[in-house]
Amino acid sequence: GMILGEVEFTAHKGANGEYISSNQAGQYSTTEKLAPEDVEKKGDGYVLKSSPLVRVDGRAFKMSKSRGNVVNPDDVVDEYGADSLRLYEMFMGPLTDTKVWQTRGVEGVHRFLARSWRVMQSSIENEEALRAEPSMEQLKLLHQTIKKVTQATEDMRFNTAISSMMEFINSATKWTSESGGVPKAVLEPFALLLAPYAPHLAEEFWSLLGNEETLTYVAWPELIEEYLVEDSITMAVQVNGKVRTTIELPVDAKESLAMELALADPKVLKFMDGKQIRKQIYRPGKILNIVVG
Repeated sequence: GMILGEVEFTAHKGANGEYISSNQAGQYSTTEKLAPEDVEKKGDGYVLKSSPLVRVDGRAFKMSKSRGNVVNPDDVVDEYGADSLRLYEMFMGPLTDTKVWQTRGVEGVHRFLARSWRVMQSSIENEEALRAEPSMEQLKLLHQTIKKVTQATEDMRFNTAISSMMEFINSATKWTSESGGVPKAVLEPFALLLAPYAPHLAEEFWSLLGNEETLTYVAWPELIEEYLVEDSITMAVQVNGKVRTTIELPVDAKESLAMELALADPKVLKFMDGKQIRKQIYRPGKILNIVVG
């Protein structure tokens, strides 16, 4: 699909020189181009930041030298790097759609790559964290990410794949702040997932992790289905039909365990003080409702 230039904003002024909404523009009104920082999104349109009641026109046009809205890829590469440009173009949406260029979007994917770099650097500098065995939480998220990225890449839904990797790095950042780094057994598969999207950075990651050969010919990460099976769920607990708390319990938990956990929760006990349990309704995997009176 075509990539249009950045949205251009136009304000209207009445005969007295004051701004008026675009739907009030008439024969004697004039127009004035606005900078993006003077405008904010409101509903399905745009308004003046300084006067939110004044609506302005916002429209994206095909890139052309005559309009002066051409984005030079070389300039983007110089400022953000080739991987950021490549990643943003893949993140903009389905390949067949017409899309609007937004430099702020490049900044967004650039920040994602920067977070990935910080996770990698912290992990490499912390040998204990790098050599550690992955936790069950880490393995589950890794294989969920492998599944999502694999499916989305095969379907050419590149923006969906990138979103999944962003979610992974958000969690990896949390793990790094907690334990100083992420195990190599988790980072290597991530580098392979990232490679089709940000090949230069992924190759650098692969090298930093101690691999002498290029990752180009390394097999795609293997999905292990057993890590996709949820062994616990979060269930809502109601007292007289109103949700009072949630409990974490095994997927196949019996009613007796659900009741035990619920009755140990102060939020539930508060609404049962001095009352008797008249009935309990247990729907496995969904909800526990305790009727008191």
